[in-house]
Amino acid sequence: MSSVRPSIDQLKELALPPAPSYLPQTWGWAALAVLLLAALLIYGAWRYRRWRLNRYRREALAQLALIESRLVDPQQHLAALRELPELLKRAALSMPASPAVAALRGSDWQAFLSAHSPTALPADFAEQLAHLAYAPDSRLQGSDVQTLLQQCRTWVEHHHVAV
Repeated sequence: MSSVRPSIDQLKELALPPAPSYLPQTWGWAALAVLLLAALLIYGAWRYRRWRLNRYRREALAQLALIESRLVDPQQHLAALRELPELLKRAALSMPASPAVAALRGSDWQAFLSAHSPTALPADFAEQLAHLAYAPDSRLQGSDVQTLLQQCRTWVEHHHVAV
């Protein structure tokens, strides 16, 4: 009887099973993936549209920050203050679906600002802006600039636009 001794050379490597498929096995998962992708695309398009529509708001806030930085310099203080009414008017004109804002002044301008403001504006807000735009330099010294700047910033940041 011959004895055959097993040797390591006779061993063979086991075959590995095939790699699992990453594709869904049922149509329900594929449909869910398509729905999620469509929802993601719709949400992305909606956010991009809102970002584009709020471009005027970002530009107005950048201009307001520039005005605030110029208020520190005494030589540019009055010129910077006089830019606030124009900035708000330009922001209002740039609003999508805004009515004929260019012709508004006085109580109509106040009503427009109040109607689009998330917070209550002072009753004389439009009057303060008109005072900044047209009053002589000597009468601008006593105005409460910080409060007015904060009100302008709040309006630009949070005014309501019906689109």
